Amino acid sequence: MRRTTLAALVASSALVLGMIGCSSSSDTTGTATATGRGSALPQPSNDVPMLQTLGPGEGVLNLIARAGYAEDGTHDETADWVTPFEENTGCQVNVKVAGTSDDLVKLVKEGDYDGFSVSGDVSLLLINSGEVAPVNTALVPNYKTISGFLKDRAWNSVDNQMYGIPHGWGANLLMSRSDVVTPAPDSWAAVFDPNSPYQGKIAAYDSPIYIADAALYLKVAKPELKIDNPYQLDEAQFSAAVDLLKQQHPLIGEYWSNYLKEVNAFESGDAVIGTTWQVIANLIDAGGKAKVNAIVPKEGSTGWADTWMVAAQAQHPNCMYRWMDWITSAKVNAQVAEWFGEAPAQTLACAETVEKKHCETFHATDADYADKLSYWTTPVGDCGDSRGNVCKDYSAWTKAWAEIKG
Repeated sequence: MRRTTLAALVASSALVLGMIGCSSSSDTTGTATATGRGSALPQPSNDVPMLQTLGPGEGVLNLIARAGYAEDGTHDETADWVTPFEENTGCQVNVKVAGTSDDLVKLVKEGDYDGFSVSGDVSLLLINSGEVAPVNTALVPNYKTISGFLKDRAWNSVDNQMYGIPHGWGANLLMSRSDVVTPAPDSWAAVFDPNSPYQGKIAAYDSPIYIADAALYLKVAKPELKIDNPYQLDEAQFSAAVDLLKQQHPLIGEYWSNYLKEVNAFESGDAVIGTTWQVIANLIDAGGKAKVNAIVPKEGSTGWADTWMVAAQAQHPNCMYRWMDWITSAKVNAQVAEWFGEAPAQTLACAETVEKKHCETFHATDADYADKLSYWTTPVGDCGDSRGNVCKDYSAWTKAWAEIKG
């Protein structure tokens, strides 16, 4: 399966560290580090123009992508949707791989790219800092058949103006080893219980955005906190979530961001319960070394939805618009979704997957399932309600995450 092939690639030092770029023309190397963020995020700049008409391609396209999102056959000859794009458009593609969201932000700040695939944890940061341009969806024909529940959302739009084209998405699930954790839990309480029998064998996602997972649990466990949106936390709500994660810290055996790392932990028994993605559960089950149960617990789950965005200073915007339409076309979006291990954004992609149950497994067009998720959204100071500008922004989340991990 192509997903299994990708996992093997992610295990390699290049993809694990996100240090190489893959391109059908030329490769670039280098690392990116986390970048600091100010305490306030302004509204999107009105000075960033939106492309009004699609012109001739400029012949070049410089992208920042997550590993597996812009494959050109270098890693596996069966995974190549870059070369056909180049042949069809004349836009020669150069890709820089970003290993983490902080890596991506650092690269975007360099200003040498036309577009990037962005997760919701930092998308508003880029929108509000003027790094990305509003997107004219009329110039992207395949946008029409993208799942409606991915459009005009808090992580990809402002005031009903889209700032990108949805690409793929997934849930952050609760996973447990079926032979060890019995009965299978139905609540996030299983990973936050200070008296957990699985101390030292709990896995958690390694990112400041994981604070939202704690907040989502507390929304139900401690209703007196009055948490509504796990990304809009005032002082009391934020402190409660941070304290819960500090309490959880001694229980954690594995903080992961590379998903093969979690596969190995569950297969070896070093981890038996924790947060996960559907593709990880699939890989573990397919490997035959362990069996796992992965669910959206009764409190719901956080989730992620990735978006292709256009750089505000893009030198090749016409090629970028062509790329956004290409990557969300049915066959290509199906290829990416299977290779990466996610739900495709394009509804028509489900008829094009090699594994005919792929969309069923990943709940690709299930709006009710998608409704259970609280998708990663950049925390900002404005609470979005009568509390005003008293919520903790992403810089506070980043600082707190460092304190949580010690």
